[in-house]
Amino acid sequence: MLRIEAHAPGVFRLRFGALKHIQPERVSARAQQYADMLLARQDAVGELEVTEQAQGWRIEQGESVLEIDKDTFALRAYNGDQLLLQSQSLIATPQWQFALTLDPNDGIFGLGETTGDLNRRGAKLVSDHYADRVLPLAWSNRGWGLYVNTFERVEHDVALSQADQYQLTVHATVFDLFIFIGQPVEILNQYTALTGRAGQPGLWPMGVWLDQTQSQSIEQGYATIEQLKQLQVGVDVLNLAPPAALGFSADRPIFEWDAERIADVRDMMAAAEDKQCKLAASVFPGVAVGTALFDEWEDRGWLLINDDDGLAYTFKGNAVTAGKDFGLLDLTHKDAYKLWVERLRQSYDEGLGAVVIQAQYDLPDEITARGGESGAMLRTVYPLLARQALFDAFAGHKTPQEGLVASRDLYPSAHRFAWQLGPDVTNDWDGLAKTLQAALSIGNSGITAQTHQIGSANAPLDSMTPELYVRWLSMAVFSANFHFQAVDGLLPTSFDAETQKLIAHWLEWRYRLVPYVLGIIEESVRCGLPVQRALSLEFPDDPEVLNWKHQYMLGSTLLVAPFVQPGDEIEVYLPKGSDWWDLSTGWRYEGGSRWVVKAGLDRLPVFGREGHMLCLGPTALNTSEFNSARLLEEVWMFGMPEHSPAVMRNKIRVMQMQGSSYIKGLEGLKILPSEGLEVKRRGAEVRISRAR
Repeated sequence: MLRIEAHAPGVFRLRFGALKHIQPERVSARAQQYADMLLARQDAVGELEVTEQAQGWRIEQGESVLEIDKDTFALRAYNGDQLLLQSQSLIATPQWQFALTLDPNDGIFGLGETTGDLNRRGAKLVSDHYADRVLPLAWSNRGWGLYVNTFERVEHDVALSQADQYQLTVHATVFDLFIFIGQPVEILNQYTALTGRAGQPGLWPMGVWLDQTQSQSIEQGYATIEQLKQLQVGVDVLNLAPPAALGFSADRPIFEWDAERIADVRDMMAAAEDKQCKLAASVFPGVAVGTALFDEWEDRGWLLINDDDGLAYTFKGNAVTAGKDFGLLDLTHKDAYKLWVERLRQSYDEGLGAVVIQAQYDLPDEITARGGESGAMLRTVYPLLARQALFDAFAGHKTPQEGLVASRDLYPSAHRFAWQLGPDVTNDWDGLAKTLQAALSIGNSGITAQTHQIGSANAPLDSMTPELYVRWLSMAVFSANFHFQAVDGLLPTSFDAETQKLIAHWLEWRYRLVPYVLGIIEESVRCGLPVQRALSLEFPDDPEVLNWKHQYMLGSTLLVAPFVQPGDEIEVYLPKGSDWWDLSTGWRYEGGSRWVVKAGLDRLPVFGREGHMLCLGPTALNTSEFNSARLLEEVWMFGMPEHSPAVMRNKIRVMQMQGSSYIKGLEGLKILPSEGLEVKRRGAEVRISRAR
């Protein structure tokens, strides 16, 4: 059977399978829960016009058209008269096999994290293999996208086995496929509207994070924060190093803080408040082997079990568990899930600011959950349940649901959580390029925000020069956020006085950008676009951008060209379709042009997009210094304003009339117009017109 729905404008849903699976007589509560975890919007809201033809059906939604062959279920998708994609015959046994014919110029983007080429052609990925770092959305710069709606295994062969084919193998009872037609930004908008969008993290997480080392006490962490403050380097979050600073007691189902690290929780939280910082800590959804609680929960059936003997499966210890072997809570069990949420909420009430979790465990096929989940299904759904439980604990009871759960885990619906941790990379120029590519690739896949580590405490430090450190920091300043590493050689205190001045310069920029960056995240709740955006996402009609993989957009306004190799000169490409204004010089450049820019360590090539505005906050050392009643200080204009800006709690609106722009919401702000513009204030309204 085939069921087709117009799920939204430009979005087709095709379900292949037996009627009893596509439309079951009764949907269990568990099945409904999993359906809701994949789709935030279950009901179709579009309308179809279906025409039966000799060979099949023609299905139309305005300019978006699907043609499907009756016998082979091969399909073709059009935007108007333009053929965008076509598939070969659908094969139903033993798994669903679906192959698209690719044009040589088709770039395939998304599909999760990569530190290499953002165009995924030549990749082979398996959805439940953690090392593959897969996310389910794929899209092409030609104007189409695909999403397979399942927790079961999906194999992506992106022009590897055959250079002209993208082959999907789906190990599921129903082949549930969404096809998107439109520009990439429209595809991400529709995809995230369909599958869910991230909540807002709040203000304080936008400040600087400091990652503690395992050998460092909390008191030493506080001392480091104080030392950095003397260098005009603020810290908003102290991220406690593994092992987990809190977890289940050995004999009771309560959460306890590690007494060896934390003598008094109240004193620790008071000290954090005194340093104007929040605490983040790692947790894990399990209990140590050999404890009374492990035995009790094994008897209750609250732990994941081994099919071979019916006993709780024992996992080898890791850094978070202090090397102790452990059992995992079966989070598919509603009572176990509820208990973990309640205990975590208690930690929030005690003052913990954020939690960090890595729950994408290597779950062998012989492990089974209470509901019968195993294999690829369990490997995919478990990290989602773990992160959702943390979000429920830290944000679910607040209005609005502001909360932060940081993780490296990737799985379907990971984009519903706003804070993705970046990769651990080497301390060299290649490491800088890789953390940037990782952020752009998961942004292409629907993830709102990835943070960057400024270097790695786990890699040799020989190549971390002052030049590399400053260039790395300047890129990270123009991103969602970043973490300093509390290790000699990677802290600002490790460098000479001149380098420390440059670090303070870039951190001043960071805090001034906070209202803009948080505004991008708030905008993402409405449109699904990431903070750092690959040029192919914003400018799909300009084929030249595919040759500039390290340049990116920060929101819709700023184009950033980071240095990923030594030197003070860099070649920059400014995409077609807009003109660009250099933030450092105020000069205007035409789109579609290439320039060699000379920039010392105190400068990063950043260009404002014609018709947009950049709203900046005041200079601060910490987000606690922000005045919630006055988050903004000045506005930079790039040509005649045409678009309302992205800014935290935005109340600035732009209207155009008779060749001028009229802007409300700029009361009390300093306005820096670009050359050739004239500013006139009229009460609460500002008029921008061309100078005569």
